[in-house]
Amino acid sequence: MRCSRPQAMKPGAPPREPERPAPTRAWVRLLSGKRLDLLNPTPFDWEDSDLATGLARTYRWGGHSAWDLPLSVAQHSLLVLALRRLWHPAVDDPRADLRELLHDADEGLLGFDCISVVKPFLGETFRLLTESLERAVALRYGLAPWTASEWKPHKRADRVAAASEAVHVVGWTNREVRATLGIAHQPLTEDPLTATYGGVPWEPWPPTLAAERFLAELRVLSLRLEP
Repeated sequence: MRCSRPQAMKPGAPPREPERPAPTRAWVRLLSGKRLDLLNPTPFDWEDSDLATGLARTYRWGGHSAWDLPLSVAQHSLLVLALRRLWHPAVDDPRADLRELLHDADEGLLGFDCISVVKPFLGETFRLLTESLERAVALRYGLAPWTASEWKPHKRADRVAAASEAVHVVGWTNREVRATLGIAHQPLTEDPLTATYGGVPWEPWPPTLAAERFLAELRVLSLRLEP
């Protein structure tokens, strides 16, 4: 079997440059027809309806549920916002409400809600990816960074929502929420969302309905912030 000899370079010919690898991209095509590069997102890459759809189709608790449907991040986001309004009824701050509503918006663009205790195992690269998406969301909607005094009540609402979801959606007991999941907050008994939307308390909404309700709230808050 003959082996071909490497072709000799002609005298005086410039050396060949090594082929450069194509830049890494991670494109997703959105429902609106826009496309988003997850590795290099910009604030102009999605419509509000794309974000609502993404959050409604991204599920908490690893997609596990004691109901027929899992709980979407869209419904969770509305629950956290409802708790903020319930605990601070005298505060009318649409920009703070918008930041609360969008606190997990990066997950809707990525299509993945990682269980919190797993995140450290995904490493620094995953953290940088999510931070890049968070920055794009913040630029798009004019969200200021959380201050220490703002972060504490937000995190309380987020954790109370998680404790309540764990019991009423997933099926953990109150004792397991504390001992196994490590969530110290007491789960709620009543679902704050039923006061606004009715329905069966704590029942996960179908994706289309979750997207519709999230988008409606997002548009209301955005209109209130227009000059």
